Amino acid sequence: MSIGQAVFLGLLQGLTEFLPVSSSGHLVIAQHFLTGFRQPGVLFDVMLHVGTMLAVCLYFRHDLAALLSAPLRRNEEDRRQLRLLGLLALASVPTAIIGLSLEDFFSRLFHSLPTVAAMLLVTGSLLFVAERLRRGERGIDRLGAFDALLVGTVQGLAIIPGISRSGSTIAVLLLRGVDGEAAARFSFLLALPAVGGAALLSLRDLRAVQAAEIPAYLAGTLAAFLIGLASIHLLMGVIRKRRLLVFAVYCWLVGLLFLLVPF
Repeated sequence: MSIGQAVFLGLLQGLTEFLPVSSSGHLVIAQHFLTGFRQPGVLFDVMLHVGTMLAVCLYFRHDLAALLSAPLRRNEEDRRQLRLLGLLALASVPTAIIGLSLEDFFSRLFHSLPTVAAMLLVTGSLLFVAERLRRGERGIDRLGAFDALLVGTVQGLAIIPGISRSGSTIAVLLLRGVDGEAAARFSFLLALPAVGGAALLSLRDLRAVQAAEIPAYLAGTLAAFLIGLASIHLLMGVIRKRRLLVFAVYCWLVGLLFLLVPF
């Protein structure tokens, strides 16, 4: 894989990670059509997710600072932050269980265009239903244990390429009556332990990476970080303007294209 190809995939990851269209699905599609491209597997995908994870850390740095400092203080706001921290930890449990128990199965799906196409149809349908039925007024401080476990389960399943992690988790929260911006904020914060854990697990695959590929991996990660930061701003605007239907239609069109047209 060349540095140019890695940067292209990093740009694609940064753009699609936060838009509800499945970054992993688009990476599978793009890698399928890159001439002379050797599939790098899950490790490269995780590295790109690390780039976008760093973008989330920068964008939500004040939220993260409040969460991490909450155990050191005792005022009312810190109690709310501690509760949110507990919900994020609880939601991470089903994500970890699903990811660890089905890791090998999910890895094989990173080579299947039909799977990506079918899952894009699922993502589009979920976005459509969530946008049409959303009546969200609940803030992030009104989330409960069931909400956390449900969203964590959905996030675990979103490792399947074609299922949008941001799209599916935000959609589920919208269907649970959560306000759009609160749903997006919880979804972004929840991604951090999931991606961080996946990155740590993928360290065992570093020995399979050739030294000549390391610059390409780093270039792709940097590109994902820079474009991901800009994409967060775009997504927050999409949430406020209630434009998820646009992405539902997009997922349907791309999914149908790769199901019906042989490539």
